[in-house]
Amino acid sequence: MGGERVESGRVPRALTIAGSDSGGGAGAQADLKTFAAFRVYGASALTAVTAQNTMGVHAVVVLAPDLVAAQIAAVREDIGVDAAKIGMLGSPGVVRAVAAAVRAGGLGPVVLDPVLRASRGGVLLEPAAMAVLRAELLPLVDVVTPNLPETAALLGCDVRALAAPAARRDAARALTALGPRCAVIKGGHLPDVAPDAVDAAVDVWWCADASGELTGPRLATRHTHGTGCTFSAALAAGLARGWDRAAALVAAKAFVGWALAHAPGLGRGEGPLQHLLPDPVWERMRAGAQIAPDAVPWGAGGGRGPAGGEARGAGS
Repeated sequence: MGGERVESGRVPRALTIAGSDSGGGAGAQADLKTFAAFRVYGASALTAVTAQNTMGVHAVVVLAPDLVAAQIAAVREDIGVDAAKIGMLGSPGVVRAVAAAVRAGGLGPVVLDPVLRASRGGVLLEPAAMAVLRAELLPLVDVVTPNLPETAALLGCDVRALAAPAARRDAARALTALGPRCAVIKGGHLPDVAPDAVDAAVDVWWCADASGELTGPRLATRHTHGTGCTFSAALAAGLARGWDRAAALVAAKAFVGWALAHAPGLGRGEGPLQHLLPDPVWERMRAGAQIAPDAVPWGAGGGRGPAGGEARGAGS
């Protein structure tokens, strides 16, 4: 797909710089499972430790910036990194430490998922850190993947102003003016600002050389925890494999749709996705074929949700 450029015989490598989700549905845990689904070796640099499950975030401890920087350096200097995904950062100090690591190079294409809050309400980025993220980190990344509330926060606008498709395209273009080479505005929260948008989940992307939309049917399901983390990690995994940006975007959207449709049905609240991608589905996706969300139904014991595309979830 998109011309894999990874050296023959070498496993592609991706690094997640994100918080730990003890429930495994989002954060670094979801990222590492997504990397594995794309047959990419995953490494991690934790920025925070959270106590959370499908019902909510119960405690958060943001790690010291020096420790975050040391984790990134340890992976980069030994294992190597073909692409990186950045998620929860927590504090201004961690944002600065990660920006310095990106500036130092050696991380490949960098995807930033600007996580502000968990889908169940927990604050994952201190208010003072937003200005630092906009000024010091955003100009350094290759792709930024905000949802609608995150887009509004980054641009300083009312989220309701993003209801129209043309407004979301303009917003994606405005995000690239802040530095990223490409911006993807995810549509999981669209019904909150455009109540008639109930049939499709439409993500708008804008790059310097191309633009477009990623469309999938909208799910009616509560098992959406980690959709944003999974999408951005899947995009980073595709880039780590050497796929071009457009091909990686299409694969990321397809993977999220499949993972939602096969959610394992865990927990009493907003449950996680299914990240265990069977070989037949992977081979079709790798070849560039479209994969329907109901392709290769998961076996006994694996919950099947309705077919669909991106739905609202943590970071989506």
